[in-house]
Amino acid sequence: MDFLTSSTHLHITAWFIGIILFLIGAMKPNKGLHMVLRLFYILIIITGGALFIKAMDYGQGMDYGIKLILGLLVISMMEMVLVNQSKGKSTTVFWILFVIFLFLTLFYGFKLPMGMNFLG
Repeated sequence: MDFLTSSTHLHITAWFIGIILFLIGAMKPNKGLHMVLRLFYILIIITGGALFIKAMDYGQGMDYGIKLILGLLVISMMEMVLVNQSKGKSTTVFWILFVIFLFLTLFYGFKLPMGMNFLG
């Protein structure tokens, strides 16, 4: 299996599982689940970094750099929601930012050459 294909599939699987774990953790806070989710953050960042390095072959470093920053913002908002929720603080702003950044990241990611063109 080609490294690019396996990295893309691993990255998509990691963020899909990460988002599901995040939603479960947000509905029913659990310290252990939060720790597992942090491991998925690391896996998402590592696989995304590998894809970013591979993207330099496409000559679109800036586009993939923007995607990388958006992905980091999604992970940051996920963490902010869970941490503020555990402290009993308001999470409304972080939820809104999470949804916005997630939409932008998915849109941008699927639009780029290494993405799966679901958007036409």
